[in-house]
Amino acid sequence: MSSQIRTGRHCVYSLQVHLVFITKYRRNVLTKEMLDRLRQIYQELSQSFDAELLEFNGEDDHVHLLISYPPKTCLSTLVNNLKGVSSRLLRKEFPVIKKYLWKGRLWSRSYYAGSCGGTTLDVVKTYIENQQTPKS
Repeated sequence: MSSQIRTGRHCVYSLQVHLVFITKYRRNVLTKEMLDRLRQIYQELSQSFDAELLEFNGEDDHVHLLISYPPKTCLSTLVNNLKGVSSRLLRKEFPVIKKYLWKGRLWSRSYYAGSCGGTTLDVVKTYIENQQTPKS
């Protein structure tokens, strides 16, 4: 699977999203080991959604993901699973997190999602504007 144009049963698509998750209260919690584990978790979860983690990186208070996903996948469902499962597994595997956070929350409720594509909006707008009008 790659970020190039993909085909489904009844569609042709190329959907990528840039996601950013921040820790609750923007606490500096994440270590290199935690980030490495998050990469593994996100790769496995992406596959379960027929998606692909194209890129991952982070710092001590946030992570960035670039994911290619099929149109059958609801983005909010994908995000909820990525955040929920990673929070549960990381808190279980790294109990030290409880020292920085309380009430069992690793991630802030909010997140950033930006659509990504192989071209700019201006190019797409121009392409659509230059389509021929139908003959009457």
